[in-house]
Amino acid sequence: MKTLTLRPEVVGREEWIGLDTHGDGEVDALVRRFRSVKWSTRLGCWCILLDKELCRQLVEFVKPFAEVRLDLLRVYLEKRKSLPAVQGSGALRAGVGVNEPGVNSQNLIELEKTVSFLRLKAYSENTIRLYRGELVQVMRLLKEHYIFDLNQDQVKSYLLWLLQTRKCSEFKVHATLNALKFYFQTVLGNAEIMFDVPRPKKPLQLPAVYSGKEVVKLISRVENLKHRTILMLGYAAGLRVSEIVALKISDIDSSRMVIHVRRAKGKKDRIVMLSERLLELLRIYYIRYRPGGYLFEGQYGDMYSIRSVQAIFQDAKTRAGIGRKGGIHGLRHSFATHLLEQGTDLRVIQELLGHHDIKTTIRYTHVSVKHIGQVTSPLDKLEW
Repeated sequence: MKTLTLRPEVVGREEWIGLDTHGDGEVDALVRRFRSVKWSTRLGCWCILLDKELCRQLVEFVKPFAEVRLDLLRVYLEKRKSLPAVQGSGALRAGVGVNEPGVNSQNLIELEKTVSFLRLKAYSENTIRLYRGELVQVMRLLKEHYIFDLNQDQVKSYLLWLLQTRKCSEFKVHATLNALKFYFQTVLGNAEIMFDVPRPKKPLQLPAVYSGKEVVKLISRVENLKHRTILMLGYAAGLRVSEIVALKISDIDSSRMVIHVRRAKGKKDRIVMLSERLLELLRIYYIRYRPGGYLFEGQYGDMYSIRSVQAIFQDAKTRAGIGRKGGIHGLRHSFATHLLEQGTDLRVIQELLGHHDIKTTIRYTHVSVKHIGQVTSPLDKLEW
C-alpha cells in the first residue's frame, strides 16, 4: 500500500502541513492535483496550510489510493495542547486550525465564531478563507487587545494604514473592510461601527482581450484533444475556469443546444449557448475519452484540477507566440467583447456571463474596438 505522511512544518509565523510522498511518483502526482497545495522550495515538499477543513478534504482525497499517516501531526498537535488529537478515522477533529500565532485566546474564539457564521450562511470556501485571513491580520496587530473593543475611528485608522503605509491595493482594503463588516454586523450585531466607514475607490482595470485570430492560434496550436476541447469550451461559452472543471456530461444539452452551468459564482445556475463547432469537438472527445461523471476527468475519475487548466492555457499561449500577461480568464473576456462587437445586446451578455450587476458587464464597452476602430485620428487628417 502506498503511503503519504503528513508532518507539521512551521515557516515564520505560519503553520503548514508538509506532504511526504516518500519519493513515490504516483503519490506525488496525486498530491499535486489537490486544491490549495503549494510547492515549498524551502521545505522541499508539497504542503498545505494547517487548516482543519483542508486537512480533512486531503485525507478523503488520498485515502482511496494511499495510506495516510498522521502520527507526526498528532504528536505536534498534542504538544500544543490547544488542539485536540486525531480521530481514529483519519480526519482531524473540529479544533484543528483554531490556533494562530500572535492571536490571543479570546480573539481566537471570535475568529471561530465568525467562521461558523460564514458556514451557516453557506459562504464559499474561498470567501471563508479570505475573511478569516483578513481578521487574523487585524488580530495579530491587536496582540492582547480584543477585536470587539475596536471603535469606528480605529477601524478607519487601520484601513488608512493599509493604504498609505503598507501600500496595499484598493482591492485588498475592500476585502479587509468586508471581513470586518461581516464580523461587526453579523456576528456581533453591531452595525453602527461600520456604518460610516468609507470604501476606497477601485481603479478601473480593463480586461485582457484576445483578438479572434489570437483565439484561433491559441486553440489550434494545442495538439492534445482534451486540452483543445477545454480551451474551445472556455471561449465558446464564456465560462470561468471553475465552471469548466465542474461541468458534467449531463450539463451538455445537444437537443436544445445549450449548456447548463450549475451553482456557479454566487451559487447561481444559468444557461449558455452550445456552439455547433464545439459540439462536434465534444462528440469526438467523448468517443475517445469516455468520461463517466465530470466532462473533464482527472487521472482518478475526479474533477479535473483548475491548476492543470491554467497550465494548459499558459502552454497554449507560449505555443501561439502570445507574450501578453493574463490567464485563461482572458478567453471569457474575449467571448464577451466579441459578442458585443457582433452587436449582441448588453443585457444578453450579462445573462450569459452570470453577472449580478450590469456595471460589471459594461466594462467590456471600454475594450471593444467596433466603434473606436472606425474613428480616424486627427493626426491622419493633417497635411504634411
